[in-house]
Amino acid sequence: MGTSPPLPLLLFLLLLAILPSPPAAAAGGTSAWGALRGAAGSRRASPAEQEAAAAGVLRRLLPSHARSFSFQIDSKGSVCGESSCFRISNAVDNPDNGGPEILIQGTTGVELVSGLHWYLKYWCGVHISWDKTGGAQLASVPSPGSLPRVELEGVKIERPVPWNYYQNVVTSSYSFVWWDWKRWEKEIDWMALQGINLPLAFTGQEAIWQKVFKTFNVTDRDLDDFFGGPAFLAWARMGNLHGWGGPLSQNWLDQQLALQKKILSRMIELGMVPVLPSFSGNVPAVFSKLFPSANITRLGDWNTVDADPRYCCTYLLGPSDALFLEVGQAFIRQQLKEYGDVTNIYSCDTFNENTPPTNEPAYISSLGSAVYEAMSRGNKNAVWLMQGWLFYSDAAFWKEPQMKALLHSVPIGKMVVLDLFADVKPIWKISSQFYGVPYIWCLLHNFGGNIEMYGILDSIASGPIEARTSYNSTMIGVGMCMEGIEHNPVVYDLTSEMAFRNKKVEVEDWLKTYSYRRYGQANTEIEKAWRYLYHTIYNCTDGIADHNKDYIVEFPDISPSSFGSQLSKRRGMSISSNHRRFFLSEVSGSLPHPHLWYSTKEAIKALDLFLNAGNEFSKSLTYRYDLVDLTRQCLSKLANDVYLDAMRSYQKKDSNGLNSHTKRFLEIIADIDTLLAADDNFLLGTWLESAKGLAVTESERKQYEWNARTQVTMWYDNTETEQSKLHDYANKFWSGLLKSYYLPRASKYFACLTRSLQENRSFELEEWRKDWISYSNQWQSGKELYAVKATGDSLAISRSLYRKYLS
Repeated sequence: MGTSPPLPLLLFLLLLAILPSPPAAAAGGTSAWGALRGAAGSRRASPAEQEAAAAGVLRRLLPSHARSFSFQIDSKGSVCGESSCFRISNAVDNPDNGGPEILIQGTTGVELVSGLHWYLKYWCGVHISWDKTGGAQLASVPSPGSLPRVELEGVKIERPVPWNYYQNVVTSSYSFVWWDWKRWEKEIDWMALQGINLPLAFTGQEAIWQKVFKTFNVTDRDLDDFFGGPAFLAWARMGNLHGWGGPLSQNWLDQQLALQKKILSRMIELGMVPVLPSFSGNVPAVFSKLFPSANITRLGDWNTVDADPRYCCTYLLGPSDALFLEVGQAFIRQQLKEYGDVTNIYSCDTFNENTPPTNEPAYISSLGSAVYEAMSRGNKNAVWLMQGWLFYSDAAFWKEPQMKALLHSVPIGKMVVLDLFADVKPIWKISSQFYGVPYIWCLLHNFGGNIEMYGILDSIASGPIEARTSYNSTMIGVGMCMEGIEHNPVVYDLTSEMAFRNKKVEVEDWLKTYSYRRYGQANTEIEKAWRYLYHTIYNCTDGIADHNKDYIVEFPDISPSSFGSQLSKRRGMSISSNHRRFFLSEVSGSLPHPHLWYSTKEAIKALDLFLNAGNEFSKSLTYRYDLVDLTRQCLSKLANDVYLDAMRSYQKKDSNGLNSHTKRFLEIIADIDTLLAADDNFLLGTWLESAKGLAVTESERKQYEWNARTQVTMWYDNTETEQSKLHDYANKFWSGLLKSYYLPRASKYFACLTRSLQENRSFELEEWRKDWISYSNQWQSGKELYAVKATGDSLAISRSLYRKYLS
C-alpha cells in the first residue's frame, strides 16, 4: 500500500531528458515546413484570433486559472524561426497583482495549447484524456499565484516534423456519429491539447453531395438509395454499400452541414489545417442512366449475406472519364463556396476500393493523374492525402512498379501518404520511403471501436524516431488513425507526444510519470502494476492486428461437433474475387481463438496491485476507469477459457460439466455487466440516447436508434438462418448490451447444446440461428430504455469479482 514521495523532481528530470537538441532540418528538408505553411487555405485566423482561441481552451479546461497564462503567437518567427514550436517561460507581469504567471509562445494556436498542456503535464503533474476514459486529472495543479516557475529563460519544444494527423475515415461513424456541438467542442480542445494540426473533417459532406448531384440532374429520391444511414455513412462514402440504414432526412443533412461549419471555424481559429473529402468515383445508380456513355462500373458485393441489390454493388465512375473531372471539380468548388478557402489538403482513396483492372504502370499513372486533376481543377493548390493501406492489404498487386506509378502520378509535394499501420506493419521500410513521396507515420491500433486494453508502447516510443532518422527519410508527421476512440488513454497520450519528441522514449520511466499524472499522486503499487501492464497487455509483439474477438462479445457461430472442419465466422484480411476490394470477410478455419498475446496471470497481478491501492485512489475517476477496464479485461479472458471448457464437456458428452461451465460463463457475463454499470463510461444507454437526441421527428428517432443498435450488434443484413458477415465487428463491452444482448445469445446457444445431449441428438445449429437471429432483429428495433447514469461502487464490485473469480 506504500506511498512514495511526490514526483516533481522526476517530472523535471524527465523533461530535461526530452528537451530537444539544437534543431536539425526536419525530415523531408525545409520543403516540409514550407508545405505546412502552404497547406492552409486563404481563410486563416489572425494572431489575435488564435490567441483568443487558445485562451478559450484554457477557460473551458481550467477556468480557475484563466488569468494565470498569457498566450502569444510568434508571428515574426523570433522564437521558432522557420520551424513550428512552443516556448514556455515566466511571464514578465507580476503574478502577485493577479497578472499572468506563465507565458506560452508558439507558431499557431495549436502550439499555444500544446505548450499549455506540456506545462500542465511536466510542471503540474496533470493528465488529460477523453471524458469517457476518466477525463482530466487536474487536482494536482497549484492554486493561482502559486504555479511552478520555469527555469532559466524558459523551455522551447520544436516539432521534429510539421504534421500531427488525426482520425480514420470510419471514426466518423464508430465514434463521432451522434455528437452535437458541445461534444465536438470538447474534442477539438482535446485535439489542440495533443498538438493535432491536421485533422480529418468529414462531417456534413452528404449535404454538399446533395447540392452537387442536383446540378447533374440527380433527384433527392435518387439519393435516398445512395446515402447510408447515419451510423453507416463511412461505408456509403467509400462505396462499400448504399441505402443501408437510410434514407437521410433533410433535417439530418442541414443539421450536419451547420455542425461542420462550426467544426471548421473552430479548427481554423486554432490554426489547424482541416482535411476535407474529395471525389473518389462513387456515384448514385441513376448516373448510369443519366450518362449512358460514361465509364461506370458496377462493383461486386461487399459483405451482404446474399448480394442483396438493395444494399450491395455500388457504382464507380472511372477516373479516366471526363465526367469524373467534372464531378470532382464541382465537389471541391461547392465546399469552397460553403466553407470558404479553409484548406488545400483533400483526402481520396479511390484505389483502396477498386484495384485497377490492369497492373500496367502507365495505366495506373494515368488514373492517379486524373484523380489529382479533379482536385486541382477545383483548387489549384490542392494536395492529395491518401491512405497507404492498399499497399499492405493488396500487396500482391502493388509491387514496386505499380506503387511508383501511382505515387509519382502527381508532382512530388502534391501527395502525402498515410502509413496507416506503421505501428505494426510499416510500409516505409519496404518501399524506399514511399519512393520519395512525403508520408505520415500512423498508429492504427483499434478496429470497430472495440473496447480492449491493448497496445505496443515500445513501437510507439521508437517507431516515429526510427522512421524520421532513417536514411533518406521522407516522413513529415505522426498520426493517429484508430477506427474508434475513447479507450486505452495511455496509448494516445504517448502517441501524441511523439509528434514533439526527437528521440526514443524510455517507456518504463515515462510510465512512472504517467501513473503519477493519471491519478494525481505517486504510489509504489500502482507503479508496479503499470510495469506489469507494460510487459503484458501493452507489449503485443506478435504482429497481429488486435480486434476483440472474446467469446462474450463475438460468440462463435459454429457447431461444436465440427470445430475442425466447418467454416468459422472468423474474419481475416481477404480480397473479394469479384473486384478485389479489401474488406473483412469470412475465411475458412476451425473454432476461432480470441487474440491473446500476454500472460493472463501477470495481468491479474497488476489487477491485484490496483485493488491494493483502492482506498487511496477511490475518489479518482481516472483510477476507477482503469480499474473497471482492467477487471473487465481479466474476466473476459477468463470467460474464453470457460467457454472452451464447456465445449470440451459437450464433446465428451459430459452433461454435468457442460451445465457447470455454462452456468459459470453466463454468470461472468452478468457480473461484468454489473461491474460496467458502476461506471458512467461503459453504458449502452449513453450511445442510444445520444442517437435519439439528434432526431427532430419521431420517425428519425426510431431510425437513429435502429442505426445505433444495429451498428454495435448485427451491423449488416441477415437472413432467417444466416447472421450478418459483419456481426459483432463493432462489439462493445457496455452495460446493458451484455445483459440484454450477449447474455441471451449465449444462453440460447447453451440451451440448445444441453437439449442435444439430453435428447442424444446432434446439435441443431440452424435451430439456434433462427432463434437467435429473430431475437437480434427484434432487439435492433427495440425501444427499451437503458441507464445513462452509473449505479453501484465500482471499487467494491471489482474487489468482489476478484475474490470470486481470480484470487
